[in-house]
Amino acid sequence: MLCCAACPNTSAITMKNHRHVPTHSPQTFEPAHPERFAAAQKSTWVSMVINLVLTVLQVLGGIFAHSQALMADGLHSLSDLLSDILVLFANRHGNRHADAKHPYGHARVETAATLILGCFLAVLGVGLLVTAALRLQQPQTLQIVSPIGLAVAVIALLAKEGMFRYMMAVAKRVRSQMLIANAWHARSDAASSLVVVVGIIGNLMGFAFLDLVAAAVVGVMIGYMGWKLAIEALAELIDTGLEESEVEAIRQTLLNTPGVRSLHELRTRKMADNALVDAHIIVDPKISVSEGHYIAESARQAVLMQHHVMDVMVHIDPEDDIKCKPNVNLPNRLALLEKLSRELEMPILMQQSVLFHYLNGQVEVEIHLCDDQNAAQILQQRCDTLCKSMPIFRSIQVLSHCALD
Repeated sequence: MLCCAACPNTSAITMKNHRHVPTHSPQTFEPAHPERFAAAQKSTWVSMVINLVLTVLQVLGGIFAHSQALMADGLHSLSDLLSDILVLFANRHGNRHADAKHPYGHARVETAATLILGCFLAVLGVGLLVTAALRLQQPQTLQIVSPIGLAVAVIALLAKEGMFRYMMAVAKRVRSQMLIANAWHARSDAASSLVVVVGIIGNLMGFAFLDLVAAAVVGVMIGYMGWKLAIEALAELIDTGLEESEVEAIRQTLLNTPGVRSLHELRTRKMADNALVDAHIIVDPKISVSEGHYIAESARQAVLMQHHVMDVMVHIDPEDDIKCKPNVNLPNRLALLEKLSRELEMPILMQQSVLFHYLNGQVEVEIHLCDDQNAAQILQQRCDTLCKSMPIFRSIQVLSHCALD
C-alpha cells in the first residue's frame, strides 16, 4: 500500500512501502532472506568447529612448546569462536521479518553484532600487546620454543587461510556485510598465524625474543582489525550515507523517470547490506494527485529494481521548496473558499469546483462554473480586480462548462 502526507512548505505525496507484519506465532521463525540465512548458518558452523579445534591445539601447543606467540594466537582463535557464536545469534535475529515495533526489519542486529565484535577484538589486541611488552622487559624469562610449536602454527596458518577463502566466497554470493567482516577476520587470523610461524622460526634460530615480538605483532593486528570493524559499524548506526558514486547512480535513476522534472534533498543511509533512500522530486504542479502518485511510484520502483535498496520514500514537490517562498503560512482551502465567497459576494462558490495551486508563496485559483460564458466573463472581471487588491492571489481564472467544451 501507499500513503500520502503533507509537507510544511508545499503540497506533497509521500510514497511508503508498508511492510507486511507476519501473523504466525512468535515461536515460528521464518527468515526474511532464506538463502542468506542458510549460507550464514552453514559457514559459521564450519568456522566454529575449526576454531574450536584450533583453540585447543594452539593453547596446548603453546603451553607444551613454550611459545607465547602460539598461545596468543590460540586466544585469537578463542575470540573467533566467541564471535562465531555472536554471528549465529545476529544472523537469526537479524533475519526476522518486519513487525509493528520494527517496521524496517531487524537488519541492524547484524550491525550491532559487528560493533560488539570489533570492540571485543580491540580490547583483546591491546591486552596481548601489553602482555608481550611486559614479558620482553624480562629477557631472563625467554625460552626456546619446541619444534612442535612450529608444526602447530603451520597447521593453523593453512586452516585459517582456507577458512577465509571459503567464507569470502559464501559472503560475496549472498552479499552479507557481516559475513564479509567475519571472512576478513579469518584472513587477519591467517596473517597473525603467519607472524607466529616467522616468530617461532626466528626463536628456533637463536633469536629467543622473536617469539614475544610475534605475540606483540599479533596483538596489534587483532586490535587494528577490531578498531576498523567497530568504526565501520558505528558509522552505519549513526546513519552514514552511501558512497558518492552510488548516490549519483540513484539520482540518475530518479531523474530518468518520465514526469520527473528535477530532484533535490536526496538522502541515503545504510542498513546492514541494504540502504534506505529518501528523495524529493519535482513534477508539473498542475497535474492531478493520481498522476503525481503514479510518477512517484514509478520512480520508487525504478530505484528498487536497479539498486541494492531496501526501501525508497519519494516526496512529490510542485516546485523547489528550498529556493521558492514558503507556502505554509498561506490560508487552507476552507479559509480561501470563505474569503473568495465573501469578497465576490457568491455564497454559491462554496459548492463549485475550485482548484488551488500553492506556488512560490502565492495561490493560483481555478473556478469552474456551471454557468454560461457571459456569467463567467463578468465573474472573471471581478476576480481580476480582487487579485490586484489581494497579493495572496497570483491569478484567479474562471472557466464555465461552455468554455471547457
